[in-house]
Amino acid sequence: MGQIDAKLDKQYEDTPLADLADAPVAALQGVSDDDAEHLKSAFNIKTIRDLGTNKYFLWAQAIAKLAE
Repeated sequence: MGQIDAKLDKQYEDTPLADLADAPVAALQGVSDDDAEHLKSAFNIKTIRDLGTNKYFLWAQAIAKLAE
């Protein structure tokens, strides 16, 4: 997966992308278990897929891109 590996905790580096989408959000490098719990409490985000498809995050990303 190349550059994606660098964005993941070591134990998830060899996980296929199809499985990675449903991995816990804490699988992302720099996202702690506490961070993951806050995301779950605030936005019901449990997986990487949940984070990547969350409407608030998508809206914020779109606004930031349009503002460039």
